[in-house]
Amino acid sequence: MRKGDIYEGIIEKYDFPNKGSLILEDRKVTIKGALLGQKVRFMITKRKSGMAEGRLLEVLEKSPLEDSEPSCPYFGMCGGCTYQTMSVANQLKLKEDMVKNLLAPVVNSSMRNLPDWKGETIDDVWEGILASPVHKGYRNKMEFTFGDEYKGGPLALGLHKKGGFYDILNVPKCEIIGSDWGKILEFTLGFFKDKNIPFYHKLRHEGVLRNLVIRQSKATGEFLINLVASTQWEKYVDCSAEEFAGKSIILEYVSGLLKLASSEDFSSTIGGILYTENDSLGDVVQSDRTILLYGKDYIVEEVMGLKFRISPFSFFQTNTKGCEVLYSKAREYIMSTGVMGDEDSTKNGGKIVFDLYSGTGTIAQMMAPATKKVIGIEIIEEAVVAARENAGLNGLDNCEFISGDVLKAIDLVEDKPDLIILDPPRDGINPKALEKILAFGVEEMVYISCKPSSLARDLKVITDRGYKIKKLCAVDQFPMTTHCESICLLSKKPQ
Repeated sequence: MRKGDIYEGIIEKYDFPNKGSLILEDRKVTIKGALLGQKVRFMITKRKSGMAEGRLLEVLEKSPLEDSEPSCPYFGMCGGCTYQTMSVANQLKLKEDMVKNLLAPVVNSSMRNLPDWKGETIDDVWEGILASPVHKGYRNKMEFTFGDEYKGGPLALGLHKKGGFYDILNVPKCEIIGSDWGKILEFTLGFFKDKNIPFYHKLRHEGVLRNLVIRQSKATGEFLINLVASTQWEKYVDCSAEEFAGKSIILEYVSGLLKLASSEDFSSTIGGILYTENDSLGDVVQSDRTILLYGKDYIVEEVMGLKFRISPFSFFQTNTKGCEVLYSKAREYIMSTGVMGDEDSTKNGGKIVFDLYSGTGTIAQMMAPATKKVIGIEIIEEAVVAARENAGLNGLDNCEFISGDVLKAIDLVEDKPDLIILDPPRDGINPKALEKILAFGVEEMVYISCKPSSLARDLKVITDRGYKIKKLCAVDQFPMTTHCESICLLSKKPQ
C-alpha cells in the first residue's frame, strides 16, 4: 500500500466525526465522509504504522442506512447536511451508535473501578437519543461567507463548498433555514454585486465584504441582520470606513432590506440591522466595532416559558425547538439529584448552583426557581450582559453572572457550590480549569457537551477523581448533520 494507490472496499465501522473505516492489508484505513455499509472507491492519502487515511472518490453502492433521497438542491456540493440520504430514524440510530461507542470505553472502565462493581456497563446508564421536534428550517442563526464561486469567479454569498476553504456556494434554498432567509441572501448578494464591492480575500488581506450573520427568533419571527466587513471601503467607494455607516451606500442597503421585508411574499419582520467592522487576519467573525443601522440590536427568543434577549455575538443554541428538548432533559437530570429544591427558592435549604460556560444564562435561569442562588460564568462579556438583562426580563433576582474565563473567574467567587452544571464549548474544559472545578468536591455535576470526543476525554479525568456516571444520553440538536449533543449526570462515589 502506497500513497496515491486507489482501492475499493465496504465500510465496516463508523466513528465520530463522520469517519468510516475498513481493514485493508491488515491495516485500518479511515475515510472521512464514508458511511457504514457503503462500498466506496478511495485513494490512500496518508500511510502510518498499522493504519492509513484515504480520500473518498466515489460511492459505488449505498449503505443499507441510506433509505431516503436528498431534497436539498445543494446536497453533495455543500459540506453541511451529509445525512440527507438517511431517514430521520436511521440518522438517530447512526448518531446514537456513534456517540455510545465513543463513550463506552471510558464509561465501562470507570464502572469496573467501582468498589461494588457487579458487571455494569454503559448499557446500564445509557438512555438513548432524543430527536429534534423539527428537521427542516430549524436554524435560528447562520454565518454566511462572502467569496467567489470559484477562483476569479463571480461574487458569492453562502457556505463553503464541500472539501474547500475558499470557494463559496450560494444557498438561498438551503433546507435548514426558512425561505425568508434565502430572500435576504439573494437581495444582499445582488445589491453588492451591482455596487462592485469586492469580498475580503483571506490570503491577500484586501477587500471589504466578509460575512452576513443572520439570527431569527422562532418566537416572534424577527430577524437580526449583521453585515460584517473590513474597513477598506475607501479603496472602492468615495468614503472612509469611519464615514461609511452614514453614507448613501449603506443607507441604500438598509432601505432595500426594509423594502424586501414589506413585500407580500416575505412572511417575517426585521427587528434590527447592524454593521460590524472586522479587520482580523483570521477567518473568524469578530467585532472591532459594531454600529446599529436600524431598529434594535437584539431579538427575543422563548424557551420553556422564559424569555431571552439575544444580541449579535452572544451564544444561544441554534435549534430553538431542539434546545427545549436538550434543556428539558438536562433539567430532569439536575432535579433528580436531590440537591435542588421544589420550584420555590425559599424552601430549598439554601442550595447554590454554579453554571459554568453559561452563555446568555439559559440553564441558570431555568434552575433559579429551585435554588437559593445560581452563579454563571461566561467569557463573552456581551453574553454576560445579555444574561443579566434576561434574568431581569424573567423576574429572577437570585442569578449572578460573572464575565471571565472559568479558569480565572472561578477563583473570584466566594460562594461554594452544591451542584455544578458544565456546558463548555466544543473543545471541552481547560484541564487546569477542570482541576479547580473538581476541587469543590460537589456531590453531583451535570455535563452538557456538543462534542462527544471532548466529553470522553473530560469524563476520564472526572471519573478518575471519584465520580460515578449515573445517567447518559444523546440529543439530536442538528438534524441532517454529523453533529450531536450529549448529557451526563455524575455523582460523587462514596469513599
